[in-house]
Amino acid sequence: MKTLLRSLLLVCLISSTALAASDDAVDELVKRMADEGITNVLFLNDADRRIAFAHIDRAAATRALPASPKPYPLSTNIDESLKGLTYRVDGEEFAVSDLLAQEPLMGMAVVHGDTIRLEHYATDHKPDSRWVSFSVTKSFTSTLIGAAIKDGYITSLDDTVADYLPRLRGTDYGGVTIRHMLQMASGIAWNEDYADPDSDVAKAGGLQGTALANYLGNLKRAHAPGEVFNYNTAETNLVGEILRAAIGNSAADYMNTKIWQAFGMEHDATWLLTEPFGVETGGCCISASLRDYARLGIFAKHEGKLPSGENVLPDGWMDAATAASKGYGGYGYKWWLLDDDAYTASGIFGQMIYVNPKRDLVIAVHSNAPAAVGTEYHKHYRAAVEAIAGSFNAQ
Repeated sequence: MKTLLRSLLLVCLISSTALAASDDAVDELVKRMADEGITNVLFLNDADRRIAFAHIDRAAATRALPASPKPYPLSTNIDESLKGLTYRVDGEEFAVSDLLAQEPLMGMAVVHGDTIRLEHYATDHKPDSRWVSFSVTKSFTSTLIGAAIKDGYITSLDDTVADYLPRLRGTDYGGVTIRHMLQMASGIAWNEDYADPDSDVAKAGGLQGTALANYLGNLKRAHAPGEVFNYNTAETNLVGEILRAAIGNSAADYMNTKIWQAFGMEHDATWLLTEPFGVETGGCCISASLRDYARLGIFAKHEGKLPSGENVLPDGWMDAATAASKGYGGYGYKWWLLDDDAYTASGIFGQMIYVNPKRDLVIAVHSNAPAAVGTEYHKHYRAAVEAIAGSFNAQ
């Protein structure tokens, strides 16, 4: 997610190497940042973000995703030759080892089948370190919609927003289908310019509940639904509202029931709330370990099938979720689509879960890129991921 609750800003720490802070230190920094008028996590420096992204739950309200008592097993058979693979950025050749040495890379795990073939962490990061996922979460809010259809809470992706959120009946959003929401193709005008303090995302990217419905209900249609792709964080928050309305429960509890506990995540995780005792931010901010990022990718690669053999998603859901949409051929149901039938869940500052079913491969990445999008580091980790994937044979 590109604009966060002000509470996220409270996790900044004065030292760039400390991994914990006293409550007094956090309180002091809260006051200083309030005095300085800093209200957006995008304005933090690299060192502060490095701490903030690992400690969202220190100062922001979250809901727990507890570790499963039966973690999905991952074996380890490290292939050091993967570090020597080469990739190109702007015409220059680099090795995967060069990427691993870059300061923004916090962690990378390459999992072939159920075997970890490469695992790397920065010196201040480790296997059980949580890291905020940003828009990686969007892909799993979408997946929970699939689970809700399987469970009968949602009738169809062709149901409208107003079918579940009657407050939006009569607005341009009210007649938009869930399918078009998942494809970022509602047709409603929206500005997602992260650098513009007057953009829609700056004003409403973190809203939930009545405030979110009121804001979105005033927006007008610019295109017919389904025709034009327009990235919109608030729409995924609205999808989260639809999910909670349909299931009559919190998104975190449903995530725990359908995926986190059921598939077998190894470490405790959290999901950002709008406020204490509030609701989950559908478009953002599950904080999880790198290995559990990878397990989420394996769950997707297995098309929602649990270790028990039960499938928590409708038949064919992942095929539909990763099919090109009319508005943009590179996007499905909140999954980014790549060559080689691969797809990713991606978040700003370089978070990624890369899934390539054809090569039985998942690559998970934690990052603290120098900026939200468009940096040289972004080019490097994406090119390196493609090079690694290409080294594995298709099934």
